[in-house]
Amino acid sequence: MEKKPKHTRNQSAELIKVVLYGPESTGKTTLAKQLAAHYKTLWVPEYMREYLQKKWDSEKKLVEKEDLIPIAKGQLQLEKEASQKAENLLICDTNLLELKVYSEYYYDGFCPSEIKTEATKANYSIYLLTYVDTPWEPDILRDRPNNREEMFRIFEAELKKQGFPYKILKGNEEQRFKKAVQIIDALLDR
Repeated sequence: MEKKPKHTRNQSAELIKVVLYGPESTGKTTLAKQLAAHYKTLWVPEYMREYLQKKWDSEKKLVEKEDLIPIAKGQLQLEKEASQKAENLLICDTNLLELKVYSEYYYDGFCPSEIKTEATKANYSIYLLTYVDTPWEPDILRDRPNNREEMFRIFEAELKKQGFPYKILKGNEEQRFKKAVQIIDALLDR
């Protein structure tokens, strides 16, 4: 894993980093785009989705253990690039903690140590944990429509275990957006 420089422009404590975090098909990407547009800032897309879509398109294969480190490196690189360009606020559509949760879930507790180390750093101002009350939208990369409540509990348990600050977002798209804006406005007013 890449080592981050101690201080670079816009990677100081002044940059508020908000991560959308939670089970698949809970509206994270939609909300990330909405929030970035609302605040006129950058958002970091989910690298895992891009990586796995390319893999599926070329090989008709889904995620394997050997994909975890390249996915983590890609996510960190996207975030690093956006952090250097963002002014006050950066919206992240997932982060390595989500990759850690999925890795441990799908691979019976296995997660590469490099990912665990990076995922458990307190680099974010707040996690917005998306609840499973949104409609399931199937696609080739999503596979657990009946395990959403279980996955939500696993995601929340990881936040509690790490002691990371978080708020749960529930409701329809408009309700989630309004709640997220209230939370982010409070962070920006500090």
